[in-house]
Amino acid sequence: MTQQIPDRTVYDQAVPPAEMDDVLRSLFEAALDVQSRAHAPYSNYHVGCSVMTPTGEMYIGANIENSAYPQGLCAEATALAVMASDGKREAKYVLTVCDSEGLATSCGGCRQKIREFAIEGTIIYACSRDGLLGMYTMNGLLPDSFGPEHLSP
Repeated sequence: MTQQIPDRTVYDQAVPPAEMDDVLRSLFEAALDVQSRAHAPYSNYHVGCSVMTPTGEMYIGANIENSAYPQGLCAEATALAVMASDGKREAKYVLTVCDSEGLATSCGGCRQKIREFAIEGTIIYACSRDGLLGMYTMNGLLPDSFGPEHLSP
């Protein structure tokens, strides 16, 4: 069953892990753990991401900076690449944990990368290290987006 949520929900304060359901808590804990392994020597801004498929497989990734700045990878791109490399093509949940105290969402490029693997009902969660700060549908994060269905077969 698809969970019905508004396109965008932002919380005044972080929802702590103790108040999350089991799936959300497992996504949060995995992203928080991989965040600690981010390679961010230039910005010192660490991001962890977890992605779950409709069948429950979880993939994680952290941001990886490069001294040639445009060559770095965002955490979302890393996690989605690991998922795709494992042959999976559908993301049901995407969760990021950022160093920011306030709400920080995926950059524009990552929103499009998530869109590539989003399915009906995909939910994107934005978290700080303290917990959940926002959740979005794909349309809430990237309205009127271009996707694979727009291309000819």
